[in-house]
Amino acid sequence: MSDLSIELHWQRAEPVLLAGKYSNAHRVQFNDAFDVQVDAAPDWGGDPSNTNPEQALASALSSCHMMTFLALAAKAGWPVAGYQDRAVAHLGKNAKGQMSVTRIDLHPVVRFDAGFAPNAAELDKMQHRAHRYCFIANTLADSVEINIL
Repeated sequence: MSDLSIELHWQRAEPVLLAGKYSNAHRVQFNDAFDVQVDAAPDWGGDPSNTNPEQALASALSSCHMMTFLALAAKAGWPVAGYQDRAVAHLGKNAKGQMSVTRIDLHPVVRFDAGFAPNAAELDKMQHRAHRYCFIANTLADSVEINIL
């Protein structure tokens, strides 16, 4: 199987590394092609104009779910014309009392070509199949509750 990688770059800007007195801002490079500015979540002192790891996790799940849905829809002959999602990562304490992403809610909206409209039960079944086959969802299966609303 494939090994997929990113490059992460952080450089201390302060004279010394002291607890609570340094920036977590860093850069993540994908495929030697583009950089994403990353920081801690705003509640943890991060710059809200940068992405944060929790958003990146929600993004990874949402993207994987969509690509899995599209693959299943194509095999079923469903003419998907558009797909959008709003993924929300919820922070809280896990069963061990540690801070974690406890839940990720996906809110997919699928548009189809004119003349095609699966009923709510068929669409729900396809969304749940996509969840079941999504690599990222399977990775998170034991640690995060994923709700497709």
